[in-house]
Amino acid sequence: MLLQIKDTGALVKIVEIQELLDPNSDVVQAKDQEGQEEQEPETFKKENLIFPSGELLPRCWLDAEYRHDNA
Repeated sequence: MLLQIKDTGALVKIVEIQELLDPNSDVVQAKDQEGQEEQEPETFKKENLIFPSGELLPRCWLDAEYRHDNA
């Protein structure tokens, strides 16, 4: 799955989808898609990632307590 870094617009390929879906993890391993060669995985904060369409990641991927919010 490809996601985009909010600040730079660069695309990253998520290494392990389960890590992305886990709301108890605030980081994810991904490979920068810049250049021709396969890049080494780096750690990215989920809060700094969006879908390439510009949509935010679902709250249930970011916040383990999303069901308990009274707002």
